[in-house]
Amino acid sequence: MSRLKRGPASSAAPAPSESPIAPAKRKVLFLCIGNSCRSQMAEGFARKYGADVMDVASAGLSPISFVDPLTVKTMKDWGIDISDQHPKSMADAPFQPWDLIVNMSGLPMPSGFGGQLLVWNVRDPFRLSEQVFQEVARQVEGLVQALVLALRRSIH
Repeated sequence: MSRLKRGPASSAAPAPSESPIAPAKRKVLFLCIGNSCRSQMAEGFARKYGADVMDVASAGLSPISFVDPLTVKTMKDWGIDISDQHPKSMADAPFQPWDLIVNMSGLPMPSGFGGQLLVWNVRDPFRLSEQVFQEVARQVEGLVQALVLALRRSIH
């Protein structure tokens, strides 16, 4: 254990070379088909639980024109406001190139996008009941929390 020497030329603060450096955040993209339900949920949970270890975005393979109102309502039930979110394509999503792409689409990834690929098998709730949205949100929340813990372990 090092001790700081006190005296005229020393201070209680560590020298710049001893300052802790914040680990780099991973750039993570959550991907589904329309960027209206699952990937929007994952992005919201990741911002809530993992802002210290990742910069997040979401996108769709074939984005539709709106975030499903039940997605917005479901996330509000979890205390997460995604009402300002809008669907994006992979080309329009920020933080490229991504370190990790989480594919929840159930479809193969298009070529030309690098990064580590993680596949999550998550039911698409689009046009289904509010109960299905709640079930999907619980599943996505658990998957995101596990990812956050894994990223924290890998950088600390």
